[in-house]
Amino acid sequence: MDVFVYGTLTEPDRVASLVDAFVFVGAAVLEGCHPVAGRYPTLAPGGETAGRLLRTEAVDDLDAYEGVDEGLYVRVPVPRTDGGTVAAYVGDPDALGVAEAVTWPGPGTLADRVRRYVEEESVVVRPEHPS
Repeated sequence: MDVFVYGTLTEPDRVASLVDAFVFVGAAVLEGCHPVAGRYPTLAPGGETAGRLLRTEAVDDLDAYEGVDEGLYVRVPVPRTDGGTVAAYVGDPDALGVAEAVTWPGPGTLADRVRRYVEEESVVVRPEHPS
């Protein structure tokens, strides 16, 4: 599975400490969300975020690292501009102590609101292919 990463998971040593097999398949830009700082980086609606595409089958290990079961982050599917989808992790701004006011519109859980935003606002990941 390909995962759009934009924080600590862009660091090869960090990823190697979490999963047995992975490869970075290139740079990418997440269009429709911008990075915000907190205890750990996360995303907020609007703008764009530079990152990398990480390919690994060990998504359960990444989920554990990101605290998905504890509600720290949610993993959501995001369409790629060149077809298919990638996963992206979005952190709970309250749990991460984000200073910037971050609001994911609509009712429901954070995962529901982020998924709906991705769909309704045409959020995409654009791989940066070398020329």
